[in-house]
Amino acid sequence: MGNGELSRSTSAGRFRRLLLGVGKISNRARASNPVADKATFVASTEYLEDRSQNLGVDLADIIPEQPTTLDNLSNKTLAVDAYNTLYQFLAIIRQPDGTPLKDRHGRVTSHLSGLLYRTANLVEKGMRLVFVFDGKPPELKEMEIRRRRFVKEEAIVRYERALKEGKLEEARTYAQATSSLKDMMVEDSKKLLDALGIAWIQAPSEGEAQAAFVASRGDVWGVASQDHDSLLFGAPRMVKNLAITGRRKLPRREAYVEVEPLLIELANTLKLLSLTREQLVDVGILIGTDFNPDGVKGVGPKTAAKLIQEHGNLENLLAHNPDIKIQPSPETIRRIFLQPNVTSDYSLKWSKPDEEKVVSFLCGERDFSEDRVRKAVSKMSATPRSAGAKTTLESYFG
Repeated sequence: MGNGELSRSTSAGRFRRLLLGVGKISNRARASNPVADKATFVASTEYLEDRSQNLGVDLADIIPEQPTTLDNLSNKTLAVDAYNTLYQFLAIIRQPDGTPLKDRHGRVTSHLSGLLYRTANLVEKGMRLVFVFDGKPPELKEMEIRRRRFVKEEAIVRYERALKEGKLEEARTYAQATSSLKDMMVEDSKKLLDALGIAWIQAPSEGEAQAAFVASRGDVWGVASQDHDSLLFGAPRMVKNLAITGRRKLPRREAYVEVEPLLIELANTLKLLSLTREQLVDVGILIGTDFNPDGVKGVGPKTAAKLIQEHGNLENLLAHNPDIKIQPSPETIRRIFLQPNVTSDYSLKWSKPDEEKVVSFLCGERDFSEDRVRKAVSKMSATPRSAGAKTTLESYFG
């Protein structure tokens, strides 16, 4: 099983600028394109690592993150950003040479491995999880999607070259950047969640938006995601690192870090920054979101917050600084965050795990170890643990 913490990087903006002049590049026949030289590609893999952990706007420098523990999250119901979490599993659960886990037919199973064993651990802690899956992305996200695709194409070329040269550590780093979530993987994940008795929701569009909507209605306590977009979408609480808590190796370094869950509360964030949620969205637009990934050149989180504090909103800022251009219009981007495409047509129901169904699927069809699978399911079937709380199995499963 893979073992790597996806490090935060400052290369995202640098790589965005590199790509501005690239256009339609990169396929295997064009692997020698100058833009794919090693220095540039290191920036691109750092970029994707950053995006795989923080896929949306990067507010880390200005928001208060409070360390917490899994035990502190016991008895909490969390809406989990499913795509974000599955991508993390695909990136880090790999063989030493970077190859993902596969069954005898060559089907990738890293995401299922992470989904089973991590979910079992969290449920054992007394957490109730709801996985929220992405639907159709907004049209404005197309540029960002194309850029991620470019990085993956380049990563495949570099990965195969490193393997041929016997550079396994380098190959594994590139391999993490090749992760791709196929429709079949999503359907398999939903099938496993059904067998485990875990609730899930199909969002009409952005999963983070739907998860934030469910949280804002009080149907869950908070949102579990690496994506700060959850705050812009209005999630009252956000938990980072839920899926990757533990000892993780830093990429390209012989160093390890202990990753712990981090709690971010929207009300505290807005109070600290003296901003409204609408203004926080404007801060995000200045930095760059999935819907305007380039943002404004030279403007980071601290500068963006200061500018909005001084001017009140983007319209006033642009009126006083005509050289600043934001495309598409701020109002168009704002609408995605403040009036997202979400649905109230969902129900949250949990049930006891169907152990035989889980075993039939994972062991009979995907070549998992039956002993390990049964042990994981047994964790979920036991009474959820909670420090000082009286929680019954019946109350957990409803």
